[in-house]
Amino acid sequence: MPSAPSADRSRQLGTGAADVPAYADPGYVASLADVGRPVHLPGSGGWLLSRSVPDTDRRDLSGPYPLFSCADWSLLADDLATPDDDPLSVVAVADPLGSWRPADLQAAFPDHLVLFKRHQVRELSRPAPLPSHHRRQLGRAARAVEVEVCADPLDHLDDWVALYDFLVARRRLTGISAFSRDSFSKQLAVPRMLAVRAERDGATVGMALWLVGGDTAYYHLGASTAAGYEASASYAIFAAAFEHLRELGVDRVDLGGSAGAAHRDDGLFRFKSGWANAELPAWLGGRVVDRPGYEALAGDGAPGWFPAYRAPAAPAEVPPPSVEDEVG
Repeated sequence: MPSAPSADRSRQLGTGAADVPAYADPGYVASLADVGRPVHLPGSGGWLLSRSVPDTDRRDLSGPYPLFSCADWSLLADDLATPDDDPLSVVAVADPLGSWRPADLQAAFPDHLVLFKRHQVRELSRPAPLPSHHRRQLGRAARAVEVEVCADPLDHLDDWVALYDFLVARRRLTGISAFSRDSFSKQLAVPRMLAVRAERDGATVGMALWLVGGDTAYYHLGASTAAGYEASASYAIFAAAFEHLRELGVDRVDLGGSAGAAHRDDGLFRFKSGWANAELPAWLGGRVVDRPGYEALAGDGAPGWFPAYRAPAAPAEVPPPSVEDEVG
C-alpha cells in the first residue's frame, strides 16, 4: 500500500483552482520560461509561450508542453485574432479532455488542424481490466519496490532530475522536453502536481508526475533508473497513482499517446493502452497571424509541418521507444 501525502496537500491537489484547467495553471506555464515568455489570453483564459524565431527579429506563439487548455474554448478564436507580440503564427495541441467543440478548434486554427495523436484515457469510474502482461509486471513490481505518494514533490527534486537526466540520455531528448533543473523546481512546486515515487533497496528507482485539475488529471512525465526498468517500477507507480487520484475525486486521466508526432504502436503506446479504457483525439492546430511574413520565411515549406519555417532539416534518429520509456 503506498504511503499518502498530507491532508493539506491532498486538498490542494483535489480542489485547488478547479475552474482552471491543469495546463492553464499560471504556475505551471511560468515553469516553461526557458522556452518562451508566457502570454495570457484574457478571453479564453489560456496561456501561450512567445518564442523567438531563429535568425529573425520576429516571434511566434506556441502552446505549453504538452497540451494547450483554457477555460472557455468559444473565445479562443477571438483571442488569437489579435494576440500580443505581433507573432507570425500560433501553434498548439488541444487538450483532449477540454470542453471544446469541433467548431471552436476550426475557428481558432483555420490554417492547420490535423490529428496529432490518439491519447489513451483512464476513466476511473469504469472497469479497466489489465492485460495479462500488465498483471505480470505489476506483480513483479509489487515484490521488488515500495511506492510512495510524495507529501512534497520538491523534497525529491534531486532524485527526479537524476532520473530524468538518465531518460534524456537514453532517448536523446532535445528542445522543450529536455527540461532544465530550474524548470523542474518550478513544476514540482505547483500545488496541483502529484509525484509518485518507487524505491528499491533504499534508492529511488522511478518517479512519475501527474498534473491534477478538478476531476481530471494528466500523466505528465515519468522516468526510471536501469534498476527501475528491471523491477518494472512504472507499473507499481501507475497503479498507486490511479488509486490516489480516485481518492481525490478525479474521474478521467489522460495518459498521452505514443512517442513522436504520429501514432505508432510502439512499446510506450502498449504500456499506456494497457491501463486505458477510452481513447480521445489530440488535435494540433495552427494559425497564420502575419501571412506575408509567414510566407516569406516558409518558402516552399515542409508539407504537413506547422509552422513550416520551423520544420527540422532532417528527422533525428533515436532508439525506438521501449515499454518503459514513459515520456508522453
